[in-house]
Amino acid sequence: MANKKNVCENVLESIGNTPLIRLNKVVEGVKAKVYAKVETFNPGNSIKDRMAVKMIEDAERAGKLKPGGTIIEGTSGNTGMGLAIAAIVKGYKCIFTTTDKQSKEKVDALKAFGADVIVCPTNVAPEDPKSYYSVAARLNKEIANSFYPNQYDNLSNRQAHYESTAPEIWDQTEGKITHLVVGAGTGGTICGVAKFLKEKNPDIKVWGIDTYGSALKKYHETGELDQEEIYSYVTEGIGEDFIPKNYDFDLIDHFEKVSDKDGAVMTREIVSKEGIWVGNSAGSAIAGLLQMKDQLSESDLVVVIFHDHGSRYLAKIFNDEWMKKMGYM
Repeated sequence: MANKKNVCENVLESIGNTPLIRLNKVVEGVKAKVYAKVETFNPGNSIKDRMAVKMIEDAERAGKLKPGGTIIEGTSGNTGMGLAIAAIVKGYKCIFTTTDKQSKEKVDALKAFGADVIVCPTNVAPEDPKSYYSVAARLNKEIANSFYPNQYDNLSNRQAHYESTAPEIWDQTEGKITHLVVGAGTGGTICGVAKFLKEKNPDIKVWGIDTYGSALKKYHETGELDQEEIYSYVTEGIGEDFIPKNYDFDLIDHFEKVSDKDGAVMTREIVSKEGIWVGNSAGSAIAGLLQMKDQLSESDLVVVIFHDHGSRYLAKIFNDEWMKKMGYM
């Protein structure tokens, strides 16, 4: 965690202690006070810095990651960035697998931090040997002295948010938070923060934001992994086509689905109305909150997690031509 003087011995010490910023124009018509936990202030510009370092340090303690080793991970970009930054400080190599739906900026950024990046097809099942999950797992078996964090099933992911993100939110709201709204992907952020907050106050409501094409909402409601629910979607950073081990669905009160278009349009609105440059999942989270605003009252205090930075989406959401081509503008 960053120290009070903000003088750090290395860049990893600057992770955390991100600000809570009140949202005004973008949540007009919402009776509750709404604050964003703006994770772009982390050195890798996303919330994933927190769990990346935690996964590495827990692996070091367990002897799974040894000096000079190689970190191999499947990532949509942000976890890779966090791992790459930690690897530079700690002296590891990185190989990342990602999907061809991720923006070119994300891939170029990972390469800038010295990582090898392998781009895999999006439209294949997780167990397909060509999927970015399968390629990462295979490389881990083939490369000596390598470590595969597997953010989806590695419970250090969830624990990082239980230990850092959640206590910050509790302190910053002076324990007055009533609702947590999170775009849900690996499950680490939503379940880690929810566990801590519900231990403090079981009445706090936790709303997960899902996307059409993802299995999470249906699974939460029925316990069934419905293949009919799963299809390709544009939104980056939220939704899943399988159920990662970081999920504890008892901690989540409701999942709200948001369309690709509504998420993309709202991402641009957050920037133009609040001056906070955020990525796709933040837009989806606010769009989902607005869909549920009738459930909120003036006495409520909502915290929405803003996961990552708009610079990751320059070729897509912040590109007028792309938005028009998709039919979003």
